[in-house]
Amino acid sequence: MNEILIKMDSKDTFFSRKLTLNIRGELFTIDEPKVMGVLNITPDSFYDGGKYKNEKKIISQVEQFISEGASFVDIGAYSSRPGATHISEEDELKRLIPVITVLQKQFPDSIFSVDTFRSGIARIMVKDFGVDMINDVSAGNMDPKMFDTMAELNVPYIIMHMQGTPQNMQNNPVYDNVIKDIITFFAEKIHALKLLGIIDVIIDPGFGFGKTIDHNYELLHHLDEFKIFGLPILVGLSRKSMIWRLLDSSPREALNGTTVLNTVALMKGVNIIRVHDVKEAVETIKIVRKLMDTEEQVKRQK
Repeated sequence: MNEILIKMDSKDTFFSRKLTLNIRGELFTIDEPKVMGVLNITPDSFYDGGKYKNEKKIISQVEQFISEGASFVDIGAYSSRPGATHISEEDELKRLIPVITVLQKQFPDSIFSVDTFRSGIARIMVKDFGVDMINDVSAGNMDPKMFDTMAELNVPYIIMHMQGTPQNMQNNPVYDNVIKDIITFFAEKIHALKLLGIIDVIIDPGFGFGKTIDHNYELLHHLDEFKIFGLPILVGLSRKSMIWRLLDSSPREALNGTTVLNTVALMKGVNIIRVHDVKEAVETIKIVRKLMDTEEQVKRQK
Protein backbone atom coordinates (compact mmCIF):
# COMPACT_ATOMS: atom_id res chain seq x y z
CA MET A 1 0.00 0.00 0.00
CA ASN A 2 2.80 2.47 0.88
CA GLU A 3 4.31 2.18 -2.60
CA ILE A 4 0.96 2.96 -4.21
CA LEU A 5 0.29 5.91 -1.90
CA ILE A 6 3.71 7.39 -2.62
CA LYS A 7 2.87 7.35 -6.34
CA MET A 8 -0.26 9.39 -5.68
CA ASP A 9 0.10 13.17 -5.83
CA SER A 10 0.76 14.30 -2.25
CA LYS A 11 -0.80 17.70 -2.93
CA ASP A 12 -4.08 16.01 -3.84
CA THR A 13 -4.05 13.51 -1.01
CA PHE A 14 -2.72 15.31 2.04
CA PHE A 15 -3.26 19.05 1.56
CA SER A 16 -6.50 19.44 -0.39
CA ARG A 17 -9.59 17.55 -1.42
CA LYS A 18 -11.17 17.47 -4.84
CA LEU A 19 -14.67 18.78 -4.20
CA THR A 20 -15.93 19.30 -7.73
CA LEU A 21 -17.45 16.94 -10.28
CA ASN A 22 -17.71 17.38 -14.03
CA ILE A 23 -21.42 17.05 -14.80
CA ARG A 24 -22.33 17.61 -18.47
CA GLY A 25 -19.25 19.76 -18.99
CA GLU A 26 -19.88 22.01 -15.98
CA LEU A 27 -18.31 21.92 -12.53
CA PHE A 28 -20.66 20.78 -9.79
CA THR A 29 -19.36 21.79 -6.38
CA ILE A 30 -19.71 19.57 -3.33
CA ASP A 31 -17.84 21.73 -0.83
CA GLU A 32 -20.98 21.41 1.30
CA PRO A 33 -22.54 17.96 1.86
CA LYS A 34 -25.13 16.75 -0.64
CA VAL A 35 -27.91 14.16 -0.57
CA MET A 36 -28.37 11.31 -3.04
CA GLY A 37 -31.86 9.81 -3.11
CA VAL A 38 -32.15 6.05 -3.67
CA LEU A 39 -34.65 4.76 -6.22
CA ASN A 40 -34.65 0.95 -6.29
CA ILE A 41 -36.64 -0.46 -9.19
CA THR A 42 -36.08 -4.03 -8.05
CA PRO A 43 -38.62 -6.43 -6.56
CA ASP A 44 -36.30 -7.58 -3.78
CA SER A 45 -34.32 -4.66 -2.33
CA PHE A 46 -34.02 -4.86 1.45
CA TYR A 47 -36.18 -1.81 2.22
CA ASP A 48 -38.15 -0.58 -0.79
CA GLY A 49 -38.21 -3.63 -3.06
CA GLY A 50 -41.26 -3.65 -5.31
CA LYS A 51 -42.43 -0.26 -4.08
CA TYR A 52 -42.08 1.60 -7.40
CA LYS A 53 -43.97 -0.57 -9.88
CA ASN A 54 -45.44 1.98 -12.25
CA GLU A 55 -44.57 5.24 -13.97
CA LYS A 56 -46.80 7.37 -11.72
CA LYS A 57 -45.16 6.13 -8.50
CA ILE A 58 -41.65 6.52 -9.91
CA ILE A 59 -42.26 10.10 -11.07
CA SER A 60 -43.91 10.97 -7.76
CA GLN A 61 -40.99 9.60 -5.75
CA VAL A 62 -38.34 11.42 -7.78
CA GLU A 63 -40.40 14.61 -7.66
CA GLN A 64 -40.44 14.27 -3.89
CA PHE A 65 -36.68 13.65 -3.74
CA ILE A 66 -35.98 16.78 -5.76
CA SER A 67 -38.45 19.00 -3.89
CA GLU A 68 -36.95 17.88 -0.57
CA GLY A 69 -33.43 18.82 -1.65
CA ALA A 70 -31.73 15.82 -3.26
CA SER A 71 -28.83 16.79 -5.52
CA PHE A 72 -28.61 13.33 -7.10
CA VAL A 73 -30.98 10.42 -7.73
CA ASP A 74 -29.38 6.97 -7.86
CA ILE A 75 -31.35 4.33 -9.78
CA GLY A 76 -30.75 0.65 -9.14
CA ALA A 77 -32.18 -2.24 -11.14
CA TYR A 78 -29.98 -5.00 -9.68
CA SER A 79 -30.53 -5.73 -6.00
CA SER A 80 -27.25 -5.84 -4.09
CA ARG A 81 -28.73 -6.80 -0.73
CA PRO A 82 -27.07 -9.82 0.95
CA GLY A 83 -28.06 -13.00 -0.85
CA ALA A 84 -29.86 -11.15 -3.65
CA THR A 85 -30.92 -13.08 -6.73
CA HIS A 86 -28.55 -12.66 -9.67
CA ILE A 87 -30.25 -11.34 -12.83
CA SER A 88 -28.98 -11.11 -16.40
CA GLU A 89 -27.73 -7.97 -18.09
CA GLU A 90 -30.76 -8.15 -20.38
CA ASP A 91 -33.16 -8.16 -17.44
CA GLU A 92 -31.33 -5.29 -15.77
CA LEU A 93 -31.65 -3.23 -18.94
CA LYS A 94 -35.35 -4.10 -19.27
CA ARG A 95 -35.92 -2.59 -15.85
CA LEU A 96 -33.72 0.46 -16.41
CA ILE A 97 -34.59 1.72 -19.89
CA PRO A 98 -38.28 2.58 -19.36
CA VAL A 99 -37.52 4.29 -16.04
CA ILE A 100 -34.57 6.32 -17.33
CA THR A 101 -36.51 7.34 -20.41
CA VAL A 102 -39.41 8.68 -18.34
CA LEU A 103 -37.23 10.42 -15.76
CA GLN A 104 -34.95 12.14 -18.26
CA LYS A 105 -38.03 13.50 -20.03
CA GLN A 106 -39.77 14.54 -16.82
CA PHE A 107 -36.71 15.96 -15.01
CA PRO A 108 -34.20 17.05 -17.70
CA ASP A 109 -32.15 19.22 -15.34
CA SER A 110 -31.76 16.64 -12.59
CA ILE A 111 -28.59 14.61 -12.03
CA PHE A 112 -29.16 10.87 -12.38
CA SER A 113 -26.80 8.08 -11.40
CA VAL A 114 -27.20 4.42 -12.30
CA ASP A 115 -26.16 1.77 -9.82
CA THR A 116 -24.56 -1.00 -11.92
CA PHE A 117 -21.38 -3.06 -11.94
CA ARG A 118 -21.72 -3.91 -15.65
CA SER A 119 -19.69 -1.98 -18.21
CA GLY A 120 -22.17 -2.70 -21.00
CA ILE A 121 -25.01 -1.17 -19.04
CA ALA A 122 -22.87 1.78 -17.98
CA ARG A 123 -22.06 2.50 -21.64
CA ILE A 124 -25.68 2.30 -22.78
CA MET A 125 -26.97 4.39 -19.89
CA VAL A 126 -24.45 7.19 -20.45
CA LYS A 127 -24.17 7.19 -24.23
CA ASP A 128 -27.77 6.44 -25.20
CA PHE A 129 -29.74 7.81 -22.25
CA GLY A 130 -27.61 10.67 -20.92
CA VAL A 131 -27.06 9.34 -17.40
CA ASP A 132 -24.67 11.59 -15.47
CA MET A 133 -22.87 9.19 -13.09
CA ILE A 134 -22.15 5.51 -12.56
CA ASN A 135 -22.26 3.91 -9.12
CA ASP A 136 -20.35 0.60 -9.09
CA VAL A 137 -20.72 -1.52 -5.95
CA SER A 138 -17.78 -3.71 -7.01
CA ALA A 139 -15.31 -0.97 -8.05
CA GLY A 140 -14.57 -2.91 -11.22
CA ASN A 141 -14.12 -6.30 -9.54
CA MET A 142 -17.22 -7.87 -11.12
CA ASP A 143 -16.51 -6.62 -14.64
CA PRO A 144 -12.87 -6.27 -15.79
CA LYS A 145 -13.97 -3.95 -18.62
CA MET A 146 -15.52 -1.37 -16.29
CA PHE A 147 -12.45 0.82 -15.74
CA ASP A 148 -11.67 1.13 -19.45
CA THR A 149 -15.33 1.86 -20.11
CA MET A 150 -15.41 4.62 -17.50
CA ALA A 151 -12.31 6.19 -19.06
CA GLU A 152 -14.21 6.27 -22.35
CA LEU A 153 -17.44 7.65 -20.85
CA ASN A 154 -15.81 10.45 -18.84
CA VAL A 155 -18.51 10.81 -16.20
CA PRO A 156 -18.13 10.74 -12.39
CA TYR A 157 -17.55 7.23 -11.08
CA ILE A 158 -18.47 6.00 -7.61
CA ILE A 159 -16.34 3.06 -6.47
CA MET A 160 -17.48 1.08 -3.46
CA HIS A 161 -15.63 -1.47 -1.37
CA MET A 162 -17.28 -4.87 -1.19
CA GLN A 163 -15.76 -8.14 -0.04
CA GLY A 164 -17.08 -10.82 -2.37
CA THR A 165 -20.35 -10.47 -4.30
CA PRO A 166 -23.91 -9.63 -3.19
CA GLN A 167 -24.64 -13.37 -3.22
CA ASN A 168 -21.86 -14.34 -0.78
CA MET A 169 -20.54 -11.13 0.84
CA GLN A 170 -22.05 -11.82 4.27
CA ASN A 171 -20.79 -15.40 4.48
CA ASN A 172 -18.38 -14.84 7.37
CA PRO A 173 -16.47 -11.73 6.15
CA VAL A 174 -12.93 -11.64 7.57
CA TYR A 175 -10.21 -8.95 7.48
CA ASP A 176 -6.66 -8.75 8.77
CA ASN A 177 -7.43 -5.14 9.68
CA VAL A 178 -10.66 -3.77 8.22
CA ILE A 179 -9.46 -0.15 7.96
CA LYS A 180 -6.04 -0.92 6.51
CA ASP A 181 -7.48 -3.50 4.14
CA ILE A 182 -10.07 -1.07 2.74
CA ILE A 183 -7.55 1.77 2.47
CA THR A 184 -5.25 -0.58 0.54
CA PHE A 185 -8.17 -1.54 -1.72
CA PHE A 186 -8.91 2.10 -2.55
CA ALA A 187 -5.24 2.99 -3.00
CA GLU A 188 -4.90 0.30 -5.65
CA LYS A 189 -8.16 1.20 -7.39
CA ILE A 190 -7.49 4.94 -7.43
CA HIS A 191 -3.98 4.40 -8.77
CA ALA A 192 -5.34 2.25 -11.61
CA LEU A 193 -8.03 4.81 -12.41
CA LYS A 194 -5.57 7.70 -12.47
CA LEU A 195 -3.39 5.80 -14.94
CA LEU A 196 -6.45 5.73 -17.23
CA GLY A 197 -7.01 9.46 -16.78
CA ILE A 198 -10.11 9.05 -14.60
CA ILE A 199 -10.15 11.82 -12.00
CA ASP A 200 -13.84 12.29 -11.16
CA VAL A 201 -13.88 9.50 -8.59
CA ILE A 202 -16.02 9.23 -5.45
CA ILE A 203 -15.19 6.60 -2.84
CA ASP A 204 -17.77 4.65 -0.83
CA PRO A 205 -16.46 2.44 2.01
CA GLY A 206 -19.41 0.09 1.51
CA PHE A 207 -21.18 -0.20 4.84
CA GLY A 208 -22.89 -3.57 5.05
CA PHE A 209 -21.13 -5.03 2.01
CA GLY A 210 -18.99 -7.91 3.22
CA LYS A 211 -18.75 -6.61 6.77
CA THR A 212 -20.00 -7.64 10.19
CA ILE A 213 -21.74 -5.19 12.51
CA ASP A 214 -18.44 -4.71 14.36
CA HIS A 215 -16.61 -4.06 11.07
CA ASN A 216 -19.23 -1.43 10.15
CA TYR A 217 -18.92 0.49 13.40
CA GLU A 218 -15.14 0.36 13.32
CA LEU A 219 -15.32 1.71 9.78
CA LEU A 220 -17.63 4.52 10.88
CA HIS A 221 -15.29 5.39 13.74
CA HIS A 222 -12.32 5.70 11.35
CA LEU A 223 -14.23 7.25 8.46
CA ASP A 224 -12.24 10.50 8.51
CA GLU A 225 -9.08 8.54 7.65
CA PHE A 226 -10.39 8.06 4.10
CA LYS A 227 -9.85 11.79 3.47
CA ILE A 228 -6.23 10.79 2.81
CA PHE A 229 -7.17 10.18 -0.84
CA GLY A 230 -8.29 13.78 -1.41
CA LEU A 231 -11.51 12.57 -3.05
CA PRO A 232 -15.20 13.01 -2.22
CA ILE A 233 -16.57 10.39 0.17
CA LEU A 234 -20.06 8.93 -0.15
CA VAL A 235 -21.73 6.73 2.44
CA GLY A 236 -24.86 4.61 2.30
CA LEU A 237 -26.00 4.03 5.86
CA SER A 238 -29.71 4.40 5.26
CA ARG A 239 -31.79 1.78 7.11
CA LYS A 240 -28.90 -0.71 7.00
CA SER A 241 -28.85 -3.84 9.16
CA MET A 242 -26.03 -2.36 11.26
CA ILE A 243 -28.80 -0.17 12.69
CA TRP A 244 -31.83 -2.39 12.99
CA ARG A 245 -30.05 -5.58 13.99
CA LEU A 246 -28.29 -3.71 16.78
CA LEU A 247 -31.62 -2.26 17.94
CA ASP A 248 -33.58 -5.49 17.39
CA SER A 249 -36.02 -3.74 15.08
CA SER A 250 -36.45 -3.65 11.27
CA PRO A 251 -35.50 -1.54 8.23
CA ARG A 252 -38.84 0.27 8.44
CA GLU A 253 -38.06 1.32 12.01
CA ALA A 254 -34.49 2.42 11.29
CA LEU A 255 -34.95 6.06 10.26
CA ASN A 256 -33.94 7.45 13.65
CA GLY A 257 -30.80 5.31 13.68
CA THR A 258 -30.06 6.37 10.11
CA THR A 259 -30.11 10.01 11.16
CA VAL A 260 -27.74 9.29 14.05
CA LEU A 261 -25.22 7.53 11.81
CA ASN A 262 -25.48 10.15 9.07
CA THR A 263 -24.74 12.80 11.70
CA VAL A 264 -21.58 10.96 12.75
CA ALA A 265 -20.53 10.51 9.11
CA LEU A 266 -21.04 14.20 8.34
CA MET A 267 -19.01 15.21 11.39
CA LYS A 268 -16.19 13.06 10.00
CA GLY A 269 -16.15 14.87 6.66
CA VAL A 270 -18.42 12.86 4.36
CA ASN A 271 -19.53 14.73 1.23
CA ILE A 272 -22.55 12.76 0.00
CA ILE A 273 -25.07 10.76 2.00
CA ARG A 274 -27.08 8.22 0.01
CA VAL A 275 -30.52 7.79 1.57
CA HIS A 276 -34.09 6.59 1.20
CA ASP A 277 -35.42 9.57 3.21
CA VAL A 278 -34.26 12.82 1.65
CA LYS A 279 -36.07 15.37 3.84
CA GLU A 280 -34.56 13.99 7.04
CA ALA A 281 -31.09 13.82 5.47
CA VAL A 282 -31.25 17.45 4.31
CA GLU A 283 -32.32 18.52 7.80
CA THR A 284 -29.43 16.56 9.28
CA ILE A 285 -26.97 18.36 7.02
CA LYS A 286 -28.37 21.77 7.98
CA ILE A 287 -28.00 21.05 11.68
CA VAL A 288 -24.50 19.61 11.38
CA ARG A 289 -23.37 22.52 9.18
CA LYS A 290 -24.69 25.01 11.75
CA LEU A 291 -22.82 23.22 14.52
CA MET A 292 -19.59 23.16 12.51
CA ASP A 293 -19.95 26.83 11.53
CA THR A 294 -20.44 27.69 15.20
CA GLU A 295 -17.31 25.76 16.12
CA GLU A 296 -15.33 27.73 13.51
CA GLN A 297 -16.63 31.03 14.88
CA VAL A 298 -15.59 30.05 18.41
CA LYS A 299 -12.11 29.13 17.20
CA ARG A 300 -11.70 32.48 15.43
CA GLN A 301 -12.75 34.37 18.54
CA LYS A 302 -10.05 32.74 20.67
